[in-house]
Amino acid sequence: MQMPRDSFPTDWSPPPVEFLNKNKKVLQACRRPQEDLEKEPPDSDPKVGLASLEELFWNMAGPSQQAVTPKIASGCSEYYVNNLDYLLQEKRMLVEKFSVSLQIISPVHPGETVFLPRRHPLPCILDSSSLKPHSQLEELFLRSSQAQQLSFLHQGLLSNLYLHASDYPRPLLQWLFQLLTWPPETSSRAFDLLWDLSIDGLFRQPDADMRFWCPSLQEVKEVFHSLGAYNPALYPHGPFQHSTRVLEGEASLGCWEPQDPPQEVALDIKLSYIYRFLILCFLVQPRSYTDAGILGLMELLCRAGLDVGLRLLPKTDLQQLLLLLLENIQEWPEKLQPLCCALSWVSDHHHNLLALVQFFLDVTPRARQLRSQLSLTVIARMLDQQEALPLSGEKTQLALLSQLLSLMRPSSLRQCLGAETLPSCQGQQPKPNAELDHKVCYLCHSLLTLAGVVVSSQDITPDQWGELQLLCMQLDRHISTHIRESPQAMHRTKLKDLATQTYIRWQDLLAHCQPQGQYFSPWKDV
Repeated sequence: MQMPRDSFPTDWSPPPVEFLNKNKKVLQACRRPQEDLEKEPPDSDPKVGLASLEELFWNMAGPSQQAVTPKIASGCSEYYVNNLDYLLQEKRMLVEKFSVSLQIISPVHPGETVFLPRRHPLPCILDSSSLKPHSQLEELFLRSSQAQQLSFLHQGLLSNLYLHASDYPRPLLQWLFQLLTWPPETSSRAFDLLWDLSIDGLFRQPDADMRFWCPSLQEVKEVFHSLGAYNPALYPHGPFQHSTRVLEGEASLGCWEPQDPPQEVALDIKLSYIYRFLILCFLVQPRSYTDAGILGLMELLCRAGLDVGLRLLPKTDLQQLLLLLLENIQEWPEKLQPLCCALSWVSDHHHNLLALVQFFLDVTPRARQLRSQLSLTVIARMLDQQEALPLSGEKTQLALLSQLLSLMRPSSLRQCLGAETLPSCQGQQPKPNAELDHKVCYLCHSLLTLAGVVVSSQDITPDQWGELQLLCMQLDRHISTHIRESPQAMHRTKLKDLATQTYIRWQDLLAHCQPQGQYFSPWKDV
């Protein structure tokens, strides 16, 4: 009887592993060239070793690398095999495939060059020829030089002289108003004294014999010129051609203090002083300016508000002054259209004009009327449809907007803008197309925002429900459906987002003013 064979092996040694033997062979093969090099005499030729390294590289390289990398002669030891160009080419292709355009729709308007930098303030001379001193201190002040008169102001001696006087000399108030354009160290003291003298005069004079000094429109223009505002009529080729000769060659009796704030902040402070004093003037004497003077002053203030250096700074004082001027217009319904036509030509850029509309806050009925009419005027001007705006109220503003909205289609805007840009850039076809697409979306974004201002300024009634419904249909038909989003063009996404938000906002208005028992036919006016 045979015993069963044991299932466990009697040899406990590990089985042979083939890949270890292969690695040993590879290591031995790699060590042989090194040992051969060590055994070579020192006077052996290095070209032979370089040729063996090149042969080893071409054997290890793949077929794609062999096709892209240039072959180098084996006898030239000064060339090196560099595969960096191939890797950079692959990376460049990936970047171009998944790149995102840096051209976006900026939330900040580009601004206009209104105020040029001044190294020194203009001299302000006090006209004391018609003044009679009432004390020795006042006589000393009137006979002093300008530098000494400024020291009187800085030391507070002028407050002791004129604050509680029975009458304030008009040349002194004009001189203080001109000093508002000087550096903040001087302009702040000039504003405090000008404000105190004006307020003190209101309480000391009876209402029947009120004598309050207000600067004229010409004096306001001179103050803006002292701040550095250039006149386009004098320099039609741009402000930068004559800036050095005009601003650096002017006489000056003072200099900028090193502790002054930056130039943009200093300009904003000076303009704030001017705006506050004008607000006081129009509150005390609303009829100090005629309607024509108010329209000219508003145009001047709106130009100043669009300065490049003031884009990111708040404009609270300017907005309050514009609202006050708007309320002081006597012939308001008749002056609305001339005012909108004048303001629509303050700038040639659509985003600047949009920022101009936003200067007027939506807080009063006149401000809402101006925002709506000015937005329509700007849209008509950008689309070259000024004749579409009738002078009389034959059509409602929503009907006029519906007529203009069909022209805001991106393809129509591309044809208008392409006629201006493509002929000058025929040799660079791809680049102008990208730039043209960005310009079209940028313009359409501003026009659509202005269209939203027109609708939001209206008091939608059930009678206007059909016109607003037609606007929603045209917005979806002419703008939303014509925007093709792309990862490489984020400006299209932003325009699409604005169109969607505008559509939702208008639909919400429709839900609140829908007439009962009335159905609207969308093809009635089409």
